[in-house]
Amino acid sequence: MPEIILKNVTKMYGKFAAVDNLNLTIADGGFVTLLGPSGCGKTTTLRMIAGLETPTEGEISIDGKVVFSSEKGTDVSPAKRDVGFLFQNYALWPHMTVEQNIAFGLENMKWSKDKIAARVTELLGTLKIESLGKRYPSELSGGQQQRVAIARTLATNPSVLFMDEPLSNLDAKLRTEMRSELKRLHAETHATFVYVTHDQLEAMTLSTKTCLMKEGIVQQYAPPLEVYNNPANAFVGDFVGSPTMNFIDGTAQNTPGGLSVKAQGLDLLYTPGAAGVTVADGAKVTLGIRPEFIRIDDSSRVKAKIYAALPSGMETIVKISLGELVLTLVVFGAVDYPVDAEVGISFAGENCILFDKESGKNLGLGKLTVV
Repeated sequence: MPEIILKNVTKMYGKFAAVDNLNLTIADGGFVTLLGPSGCGKTTTLRMIAGLETPTEGEISIDGKVVFSSEKGTDVSPAKRDVGFLFQNYALWPHMTVEQNIAFGLENMKWSKDKIAARVTELLGTLKIESLGKRYPSELSGGQQQRVAIARTLATNPSVLFMDEPLSNLDAKLRTEMRSELKRLHAETHATFVYVTHDQLEAMTLSTKTCLMKEGIVQQYAPPLEVYNNPANAFVGDFVGSPTMNFIDGTAQNTPGGLSVKAQGLDLLYTPGAAGVTVADGAKVTLGIRPEFIRIDDSSRVKAKIYAALPSGMETIVKISLGELVLTLVVFGAVDYPVDAEVGISFAGENCILFDKESGKNLGLGKLTVV
């Protein structure tokens, strides 16, 4: 399986940098998600690796072979990069049956009829669409079309599979099912998957590593749980997680017990973890708290009012007003709360993140209490 390496890759459109000095290594057999908001450069990055876009500068290598180099003048065509590409709209031939769609690439590669028939049968079984072989794309549901598109892409045994938001056209239930199928498929094929999405839940559930981008620049490249639990900056913390992270702006002062933070009407104490945190007195900071680390605690002297409660069966998303703040927390289980009811709250664990207000940089993890 190939390792993919991007060195100092930049893509300019006039004076606009769609991708700016990108350095990225995708390990053999990895499932890497390129994640970020619209216009961040993730699709451009994918297309440059595949050879569908030409970088302005830099070098790209696949399996030790340089496929693009601005310095050496190298630019290997997409057909010779041994990659498969799954598009958002599936791009199935409407006049061909499912079997013919899957076989199309193999026929172009001059495979024998027997080998083509065997490979098509194998893929129909792998994707669990054996009964659909004689149907046309117009006779298939969105999920079935997606499976056919995957089968066609896998037919030629590409060592790298590129996917550009392949689940975006499916309904919510089917997207959940197809995530499971893609993860199973990755485990079975041992291929390298590079997957573009703006959906952070897809990135969290599918990836071995997530590359989160903003305005053409990588913000963090790490396993998804590391991105969630220890985001590199406030943008990452805000983008990854549903419901999103709570942010409380304040001013920090050093005390013997930790950092005293005056924050939007609250007196808070931030106790750094083992790594410690160093800030100047009077520094502007932002506290980041995941919803699961705010608890409704009737024994707490800290009181808040229910702003809104959104029960969904397995969990309830609760918004509370605390002084000038509106914070979001998650209560597990089927519970509901009346609007404006008073509840006690507390902060749990040592996973509160201290960010520098100006740069957004993660300064460290720690424990948060109300003084």
